[in-house]
Amino acid sequence: MIEMYLIPILLGIVEGLTEFLPVSSTGHLILATELLGFDAEAWAVFNIAIQPGAILAIVVLYWRTFMDVLAGLMRWEPSAVAFTRNLLIAFFPAVILGLAFGDQIDKLLENAVVVAWALIIGGVAILVVEKLTKTSDAGGVAGVPFKTAIGIGLVQCIAMIPGVSRSGATILGAMAMGVDRKTAAEFSFFLALPTLTGATVLQLYKNRDMLTPDEFGAIAIGFVVSFIVALVVVKAFLKIITRYGFVPFAWYRIVAGAAALIWLANR
Repeated sequence: MIEMYLIPILLGIVEGLTEFLPVSSTGHLILATELLGFDAEAWAVFNIAIQPGAILAIVVLYWRTFMDVLAGLMRWEPSAVAFTRNLLIAFFPAVILGLAFGDQIDKLLENAVVVAWALIIGGVAILVVEKLTKTSDAGGVAGVPFKTAIGIGLVQCIAMIPGVSRSGATILGAMAMGVDRKTAAEFSFFLALPTLTGATVLQLYKNRDMLTPDEFGAIAIGFVVSFIVALVVVKAFLKIITRYGFVPFAWYRIVAGAAALIWLANR
């Protein structure tokens, strides 16, 4: 009985904490199931099913932005059109590669060692980007140039490797192309809506035979927990990167990845 509630709560916390940070939510969920001794295969579909909870947090936090864009599209305002165009363009590469290489990606999701190495390499990449890139105010997602939006979409595809971090890839990719930190982070948040929604629907459809009525209660708990945690985390994240940049997350990734490798080698 305790496990019925404890595991969904713990995994919901992990999802909400890590989905929008540049640390890889999928990677952390994989490591969490390994570290806590859970049956990773049994909880794989659950991990996918609770992602919409974190996605909903973005909808709630930025509801005014989405309403303004919707109203602007009805009047065909240039800023609203550019906002929508940029997200759709950035989303398109993930659709193509996800459909083409879905089975290969699923196999990588079973490998905790891949996650650990990806955490370390990603942390080093963050340090390099923070050190070498120069950014300027893009004026929000609508102000991101067409070519840059395509580039962000291509970079996001690297995150199909567990541990790379979808948010980290898109944020770093945007910054490497000259986009300021806040706009890069918000572009990543908004791009998560079509990307994670599409990935969730696809994976749930592919694994529909594994879903049973008995699991719906656990999924509901994980969904709510990830939503609440993500609400808090996104606000704090924007404050941290404005003041300290992404360096704290880089060192966290390196330390967490190294610790995971040591633990995996000696378990």
